Formats: sequence, C-alpha cells, structure tokens
Amino acid sequence: MKNILKISLVGLVFALVNCKSVNYNKMFYDRVKPEKISDQFSFTEGPASDKEGNVYFTDQPNDKIYYWDWKTNKVVEFLDKTGRANGTHFDKDDNLITCSDNNGEIWKISKDKKIQVLVENFEGKRLNGPNDVWNDAHGGMYFTDPLYKRDYWVDFKEEIPNKSLYYRSKEGKVVKLETFTQPNGIIGSEKFKKLFVSDIDAGKTYVYDILGEGKLSEKKLFCEMGSDGMTLDNNGNLYLTGNGVHIFNREGKKAYHIPIDEEWTSNVTFGGENNNILFITATKSVYILPTDVRGVR
Repeated sequence: MKNILKISLVGLVFALVNCKSVNYNKMFYDRVKPEKISDQFSFTEGPASDKEGNVYFTDQPNDKIYYWDWKTNKVVEFLDKTGRANGTHFDKDDNLITCSDNNGEIWKISKDKKIQVLVENFEGKRLNGPNDVWNDAHGGMYFTDPLYKRDYWVDFKEEIPNKSLYYRSKEGKVVKLETFTQPNGIIGSEKFKKLFVSDIDAGKTYVYDILGEGKLSEKKLFCEMGSDGMTLDNNGNLYLTGNGVHIFNREGKKAYHIPIDEEWTSNVTFGGENNNILFITATKSVYILPTDVRGVR
C-alpha cells in the first residue's frame, strides 16, 4: 500500500509540474497575433503606461511623443519638441519621465505638458545620452546612459568616457552606480525587489536585488541576451526585445518568443484597462497583443 501511495504521489507531482508548464505557455492566447495599430513613424521607442492604462511612446527621429488610447484603440499625438525623447516611464504622480538625449537630459512632463528638466549633467559634465529610465517608490529613478551618437546633435563633445547606470534621488542628487559596455534597457519591480539592466553590446542582461533607496546588491548575470527595451509581468517573467519579443522565466531561461515582422523590435510594456495588453514598439510601427497575464506596475 505504501509503494502504491508513493507511486501515486510521484505521479501527482509530475502531473502538477507538467500542468503548470502548459498553463505557462497559455499566457498567450491561441491564434491571437500582434495587431499593428499604426505605422506612421520613423522609429518608435520608450512605451510607458499611465495610471489609466494609456501607453505613451516616442518617435525619436521626428521628436514627438504619442499615446495609445486603449478605449478607442487610436494613436494620438501628445507632444512635439520633446528633447528627442527616447525611453520613458511614469512616476508615482503620473508625470511622464523622459530620457531626452538631445542635450543629455532627463525631463519631467506633466499631463498638461509642463516641462521640468530633472537632470542636466553629471558632476558638471554632459551625459552621453540617457536612454531608459525606471522610477522607484521612493521618488527616485534609475537610468542608463550609453552613447549612440545622433546626427541631430550639434557640437557634441564626449565628456564622460564611461557608459553607466545612474540613480537620481528624489532630492535631485545623481550618483553613478556601475559601468557597462553599452547599457540600454532597464526595468524594475517593487513587488519582486529586482532591477534588470541590459548591456546590449555585451549580449547580456543583469539583475540586482533592490536593497533600499538607490542601493543595489552586486549584479548577477540573468541571461545571455542583450536588449533594447524590457518589461516584467506579475509572474516575474522578463520580456526582452530585438528580433521580436523574447520572454524569459524567473530563472533566466527562455520560455517563449513573439515574432514581429519588422526590422527591429525596440521596446515593450503592458497597458490597457486591466494592464494585460502587451504594447510593442517596432521600427516604424506599434502593435498590441492581448495576454492572460498582467504587467507589474
């Protein structure tokens, strides 16, 4: 009887493990493909969802910010002359924080389009070009500063030789945390107490434990893939971009791939009324994909 019970328990565990695996793969509905909702852009980037679920994104070559209104499924222009905004993220007060790299700055843009420059330089030197940003619950922000020389920069002089990860406190103090080959995409989670940073030219993504306000553990290799942009779902899966969207589980193993028929997939976030619509920016187009998971806010 004990042997039979043992065999039954082993079988039950095996079934539960396999059932969990099947459910994991059902995060994405059968036969539901990404829907292209607009292709009017030059290069889309930096999607971020506001508190209502609308997704704001940038068209950096044209110096514009747009938003996707989930109620109407329409794309609307929000702002012209954005400082050449690239990556964006909303702070806790629903202000749009932008990596505006025309002069190596970070801006805060309110919903009524009032602009405040939050970061103008680092120790009196021009930043290379802030690329992506994530705001924490303390009112601070982590941001990456790689170097992609833009043809629209005027009289640019490289003043900081390192490409690094920085933290700006709510009081406005900026500190350099770590140097990379070419840091790019960044995302964090208060729920999981993790911060992910992509070193795109090194072909790696790293993870930190968030220990406190602007305080991180030593970085650990998460996966052998770099990324332009990234997001997280509420199960802790990490979404990386480049050739479509690649989903990695919490152990850093690739679990799923969403192909996108574009030259380059730049970034991704969750939005919509229930924060379960994957919003994808890819070269000249933007896409939406309903999912059975929700993003981490």
